[in-house]
Amino acid sequence: MGVLKNPSLILKFRISMLLFIIGLVLSGVTAFPLLLELRILTRWMSDIGPSGLVLWLITIRDGLEATYASYPWIAYGTDWLAFGHLVIAMFFIHPLIHPRLSRPNIIAGMVACIAIFPLAMICGSLREIPFYWRLIDCSFGLIGLIPLIYCLRLLRKIEAETE
Repeated sequence: MGVLKNPSLILKFRISMLLFIIGLVLSGVTAFPLLLELRILTRWMSDIGPSGLVLWLITIRDGLEATYASYPWIAYGTDWLAFGHLVIAMFFIHPLIHPRLSRPNIIAGMVACIAIFPLAMICGSLREIPFYWRLIDCSFGLIGLIPLIYCLRLLRKIEAETE
């Protein structure tokens, strides 16, 4: 491998990758206290007044309260969702440290971000999730794609400079 002429490319790559990792970690950590978060959010949003979004959040909150009261173990599913986000984030630590070896991780991450769209639309429809909420879910894939596409572009520049 040659010497990189523009070391700021690596810095930009690492910052973008770190933002992606932080997004995964935050998405994971916030899945643990789901009911508490919904209670706080619905209390705060009820001041705004009734809207489709507020009513949907209240429906989710009420459903979780009723479900957790009878079946507290069902929350274990969101614990695993949270854990999955944290584990996925770990697979991006290596690219953070060794950007030049990160192409497979970046591509896998991009595929996962794109796969959110059919999952949200198909499963969301089957579960009777409102369309606007499925779009919110899809936004996570779109937001995740942005730093990964940027990292892939930076990686091409890094490779071109070191050849």
